Amino acid sequence: MLERLRAVGVTQALWLSTCDRVEVQAVHPRPNEAALAIAAVMAERVGMATADFSDQLYTRAGPDAIRHLFAVACSLDSQIIGEPHILGQLKAAHRGAATLGLTGPELEAVLQAAYAAAKRVRSETPIAEGATSLAAAAIQVARDLHGDLKRCSALLIGLGDMGTLVLDGLREAGLPRLTIAAPVDRRAEAAARRLSGHFAPWADLDSALAGADIVVTATGLGRYILSTAMMEAALKRRRRRPIFVVDAAIPSDVDPAVAGMDGAFVYDLADLERVALQGRVGREAATQAAWSIVDEAVAAFARDRAERAAVPAVAALRAHFERERRRLLADHSGLDAGSATRLLVNRLLHHPSEALREMAADQDGVGLAERAAAERLLFRLFRLDGTAAEERAADERAADERDEDERRESGRHLQ
Repeated sequence: MLERLRAVGVTQALWLSTCDRVEVQAVHPRPNEAALAIAAVMAERVGMATADFSDQLYTRAGPDAIRHLFAVACSLDSQIIGEPHILGQLKAAHRGAATLGLTGPELEAVLQAAYAAAKRVRSETPIAEGATSLAAAAIQVARDLHGDLKRCSALLIGLGDMGTLVLDGLREAGLPRLTIAAPVDRRAEAAARRLSGHFAPWADLDSALAGADIVVTATGLGRYILSTAMMEAALKRRRRRPIFVVDAAIPSDVDPAVAGMDGAFVYDLADLERVALQGRVGREAATQAAWSIVDEAVAAFARDRAERAAVPAVAALRAHFERERRRLLADHSGLDAGSATRLLVNRLLHHPSEALREMAADQDGVGLAERAAAERLLFRLFRLDGTAAEERAADERAADERDEDERRESGRHLQ
């Protein structure tokens, strides 16, 4: 897809495809033209006419595009506010574009600013606190019970999809040791190889249970796999160190009586969903503060880019002034400081004064508006109001005083 974008003239772009969005984030001097080209590439990809899915498309340009990208990075545009995965997906898309040479200074600048905004949102607001999914809820409860997951071991009983999903989340959170057992040993052994874990024969389930800090059940056999007797024997061998049990099976794998045992902490899918819903409510309450950070970051980015854009003009103006200074010194090397500075001022003001006179001579509406805009810009650039006005008044007072002194002196000479 990135190669196709390059072929249609979009030379700075990344392709962000997640479970609920497909976006192209690009830099182009003609946004409308680029949007049409990108839509055509999408249409070609799915074998449809652009008109057939145009109601699903959205286009942002300029400041709106920057704000949208920042919101995506900060997980404010996600279905679940504050979910952590989108930032990683955005960075992966960025790496993919960079590998193919489809990044440039403009795209790099806005992406780095977006990452910085996302870091601020996560460090300065509680938007990342609380679980938002079943797997995240399981991780949160496991940490509350055991602390650092890097010191824990887990046992997966059965190979159901939900159990595997929860286990994947735990592994991503730092869980180092995993053992897998299933009613069919051959399947458990194959899964252990695939997941880089250990295999426990079904006949040794009691021993494997005693060695696990976290147990995830996912057989769905229609009967209880974990009984109170098995759990009591495991806790006794563990010297009452607690076991966190995630019952991810439907119907349940765990005898309900196990939940009432000291040292056994049993959560089924409904329990995890409640934890996740609480986390979502807490994150949504933090969105206002997060949006404030995004708006502040967007404004700061715009200021920075504007200041960078002004640097060449300032450098050119400084170089022009320096050339005039050197030329004056070369042409009039014997002038005193006062005469030299007056001549330099006249030279520097010559072209601006001519331009203002030409604007004043143009009496149509465009000319008058142009002159008014130029005068406002001059007042702003050289601060000709406020302090400058006070300085002019002081200069006029000083000139009046000098004139009065000269009149008095002339009067004394006449007397």
